[in-house]
Amino acid sequence: MKPETALIHHGYVAPQDFQSPQMAVHKASSVFFPDVAALRNRNWLDKTGYTYGLHGTPTTFTLEERLCQLEGAKHAVLLPSGLAALAQVNLALLKSGDEILIPDNAYAPLKSLAEVELARWGINHQYYDPMQPESLAQAIGPQTRLVWLEVPGSVTLEFPDLPALLRICQSHGVLTALDNTWGAGVAFAPFDVFPQAQAHLRGVDVSVHALTKYPSGGGDVLMGSVTTCRDDLARTLKLSHMRLGFGVGANDAELVLRSLPTMDMRYKAQDASCREVAAWCLQQSVFAQVLHPAIATSPGHAHWRDLCADGQADSSVVHSGGSAASLLGLRFHARLSPSQIDGFCNRLKLFKLG
Repeated sequence: MKPETALIHHGYVAPQDFQSPQMAVHKASSVFFPDVAALRNRNWLDKTGYTYGLHGTPTTFTLEERLCQLEGAKHAVLLPSGLAALAQVNLALLKSGDEILIPDNAYAPLKSLAEVELARWGINHQYYDPMQPESLAQAIGPQTRLVWLEVPGSVTLEFPDLPALLRICQSHGVLTALDNTWGAGVAFAPFDVFPQAQAHLRGVDVSVHALTKYPSGGGDVLMGSVTTCRDDLARTLKLSHMRLGFGVGANDAELVLRSLPTMDMRYKAQDASCREVAAWCLQQSVFAQVLHPAIATSPGHAHWRDLCADGQADSSVVHSGGSAASLLGLRFHARLSPSQIDGFCNRLKLFKLG
């Protein structure tokens, strides 16, 4: 064999007796089969084997398994960003003539996706007030196929009564999808929302997670995931995922895998720091309102307490128990002009504008 040929057709075989704390980075486009029969009998949906790099390697499959453990799911797919994960759910589960319902405080890019892209494909949308369950009940119609949920809402952080919203959707036979980036599998279990006494009810049908945030933790990886406990939805999601050519790089998957062991500690440490900042902000006259689910006056605080703090009451101004991520919203006093607010933001030293 010529040297230049040997460079290509090397005899490398992954060692079977090598173990280390972290998952290896398995990068591939083509995946080799031992013979023609194995090639012909490949199963694109079978994760006990490998068919093509885009559809999964040991590295990406391991990340999917760990995300299922984190959120209490059975199936997962990885996507290039959290927004791509939101789009994937809509593209996989909806068709022309269907309608989706979106919280009026939802992540703005999801609204834009519905208003522009989904509308072009004949998929209709309505907005509902997640803080008023009857608003959702009234909005559900014969063409409603999917209801999006956010807990809490983006930016303004209202915390809805998730069990009540799920009961309404399930009574109408409508699918539910939750943007679980805030909860991240730490604050609450999206697929196990109801107590055992209500075992006939289920959690959400689909959970979407921007792994860019807490799982990655370093601010240098873009990735999203979609998880579910339902075998039928998993098949639909996986086939759509493959047909649309979605996939993630093994290096990025390994970075998230490396960060996952510390995610719980990071989440809780950032949560504690955020509550300290929230308590300080409550004492500042420039703020008309501080929005944070652990603050008793924040919209939906009681729902947060029930879902994320085991229903425990707390006499503190900022609840000291449960889990509440590391986000807060600030509403400036009306006496401040836009230029004064800009000046405040420009003078921040530790908090970056991004």
